[in-house]
Amino acid sequence: MFTDKDTFKQHFQEQFVGQLGKPLKEATSEDIYKVIGSMIREEVGKFWAQTNTSYRESGEKQVYYLSLEFLMGRLLGNNLLNLGALNVVRAGLSELGWDLEEIEEQEADAGLGNGGLGRLAACFMDSLASLQYAGHGCGIRYKYGLFEQRIVDGNQVELPDYWLQRGNVWEERRYDKRVEVSFWGRVETREENGRLVFDTVDAEGIWAVPYDVPLIGFGGRHINTLRIWSAEASENAVRQGMQAGGSYYKYLDYSRTVESITEFLYPDDSQYEGKLLRLKQQYFLCSAGLQSILRTFDKLELPYEELPNKVAIHINDTHPTLVIPELMRILIDMKGYGWDEAWSIVTRTVSYTNHTILSEALEKWPVVMVKDLLPRVYMIIEEINKRFCAELMEKYPDQPDRIAQMAVIHDDQVRMAHLAINGSHSINGVSQLHTDILKEKEMRSFYELYPERFNNKTNGITHRRWLMHANPELSRLYTESMGDGWMTNPYELSQILNYKEDAGFRQRIQQIKLRNKQKLAAYISHKFDTSVDPTSIFDVQVKRLHGYKRQLMNILHVMHLYNEIKANPSIDRVPRTFIFGAKAAPSYYLAKRIIKLINTVAETVNRDPQVRGKLKVFFLENYSVSLAERIIPAADISEQISTASKEASGTGNMKFMMNGALTIGTMDGANVEMYEMLGAENMFIFGLNAEQVNNYYQNGQYSSAGVLARDSRIAQVINQLIQPGPFCTHENEFEEIYHSLISHNDEYFVLEDFADYARAHRDIDAAYRDTENWTRKSIANLAHSGRFASDNTIHEYAREIWKLAEKKQLSMMNI
Repeated sequence: MFTDKDTFKQHFQEQFVGQLGKPLKEATSEDIYKVIGSMIREEVGKFWAQTNTSYRESGEKQVYYLSLEFLMGRLLGNNLLNLGALNVVRAGLSELGWDLEEIEEQEADAGLGNGGLGRLAACFMDSLASLQYAGHGCGIRYKYGLFEQRIVDGNQVELPDYWLQRGNVWEERRYDKRVEVSFWGRVETREENGRLVFDTVDAEGIWAVPYDVPLIGFGGRHINTLRIWSAEASENAVRQGMQAGGSYYKYLDYSRTVESITEFLYPDDSQYEGKLLRLKQQYFLCSAGLQSILRTFDKLELPYEELPNKVAIHINDTHPTLVIPELMRILIDMKGYGWDEAWSIVTRTVSYTNHTILSEALEKWPVVMVKDLLPRVYMIIEEINKRFCAELMEKYPDQPDRIAQMAVIHDDQVRMAHLAINGSHSINGVSQLHTDILKEKEMRSFYELYPERFNNKTNGITHRRWLMHANPELSRLYTESMGDGWMTNPYELSQILNYKEDAGFRQRIQQIKLRNKQKLAAYISHKFDTSVDPTSIFDVQVKRLHGYKRQLMNILHVMHLYNEIKANPSIDRVPRTFIFGAKAAPSYYLAKRIIKLINTVAETVNRDPQVRGKLKVFFLENYSVSLAERIIPAADISEQISTASKEASGTGNMKFMMNGALTIGTMDGANVEMYEMLGAENMFIFGLNAEQVNNYYQNGQYSSAGVLARDSRIAQVINQLIQPGPFCTHENEFEEIYHSLISHNDEYFVLEDFADYARAHRDIDAAYRDTENWTRKSIANLAHSGRFASDNTIHEYAREIWKLAEKKQLSMMNI
């Protein structure tokens, strides 16, 4: 039905009338979207079934990727791309009077994730399916995403992100596959056939109902599954409540309480109830996912000693760590295994990716909360800790502080990263620098104990979404120049280097970038009712807003540029358009004040006729995957300016690189590996390195006030935060930001790195004036970006962690 535009048009018109019962001339954009979505579902259904059947019949090892986030983005265009039908459908719709881009706008971004963690999971799902590995996602079907961001008077305002309001054409509810997840209760012990048996009684059971989303691999023939779970009240609990004299309205209240478990992505955990809800979410995911995994394994009719040979369970950060004690519970209490046998099965099955070294992001749960909510699971965690500490005491008999530092339970807290390391056969970081810091500093004691478990797997991005779909004109140029092998082997992008000295090729690159900038400029102009110069440098920082990512340094530098122009209106500067996009966590007050500062600076700069034509600033609200697909192909400069040692990897840096932007950045995360390939001539590196940052943290000797005393440019900008002037409508308007830099001594070294950051921006200004050489630098970035394709990362995971059967590099013969 997608083979040519005429066949598509005929089938589409038949389906439209058949599904909606009205003529095509009365169609809305939403109608068109839903019908095409249903046609895709119909098209891939048989291949989805065939894929699952082949897994069952072959008995090949299957990977289950457990993640609290899957930031999938819109699926219509990506699915059409992977089916090889994008151009056919675009042409067919055009002849019917519809624009595919307008139809894509009808799809809500799925509210299943927040930032890099969830987007990484989505890229990995695409690569697993495209490379034809047996790999599935397991997550939660949140009713509401993080939040919908609106900017009102420069401030972030959070609205509910009800992304399911108009339904989800891609999912299939599998009520027959539901499982029961239990909370609360108490543990009773009894003896049975000479062994101790543990029963959890008076527990509250709820249904976990799965919704399956097909993950279409490139070529459209290999379909994996994203299974997302929704919480529903169980009939048994309802029946018991009614028998106990409960009313219909009490049942409704109970039902709402149950459904709240999967209602919000990241409920506010600043209060006890919010913490409890997040812990419920995590166990709900682990219990439901594990029951589903083992149900599939049971069909093989093999003993559970074979589980590690047939199943790999991967936990994406610490959120799904409870899968370790939950699998122990099932093996011991339900399958009759002894502790040592069960522990061997668990540790050979589970692997763990660490995503952070930030202490506030390393999860800990109060013992009393875990013990009350999950009494049997807590008993198992307690036993894991007891045996682990015994192992440590035997190895380090005279080091009680070391044992306390490594224990799973300490100071009445369950430390989830410690549990994840203890219960996994593999622990990987997500860039070489991050992994080295884990081994040498943050997790050094664990690395010394289990050196064979630690390894690096640098993050990657799917070039199908972030190049082929987001930048189709650039993709066409590649295919015209060097064939289509790069589509299935992204390392072949390195061939672009052969064209670096080809003036015609460089001109095509420049034209494509300009058209992408013109499209984004039109979008911004429409949003802000102000002109945007597409020939200016588009300088972009879009990512979650956090202190260590240093959006603050960026906007302080914009203030400095404004001051320079005001002091010298004839100053020679290449025009700049600074573009920001970010969400701040609702309870992260300082981050929200930084958003207010960005918007205040934007208002001042954009209305000042003296800087017109030299400087513009825009904050694009409600940053999302679909918005990123507009922004990234248009960027000239990618701001990757985190405090060195704080960003585990980054994936935005890779997306910008893959679309030809040049990076201004610190030697942090994957920037380091980019630098090793590109060299100093193709990036703009500045600032402290990780070793220098850690020396400051360990030895002190840093004074933000001292930086101000020796640099009048920075002092002027900082004073503008608290003194009435161009950026401050009343005294101390941004005193919280001021105090974070001065009174709290600038935790993320914004002021220390500011001067070198400004120097790097002057280098950008100078380099951009040489158009041909700038394009050569851009081509170098494009050519080396294939190294960061998630296909390569997944091959490494499959070979070195999950021990899957080797897959050949995907070739066009498979398509």
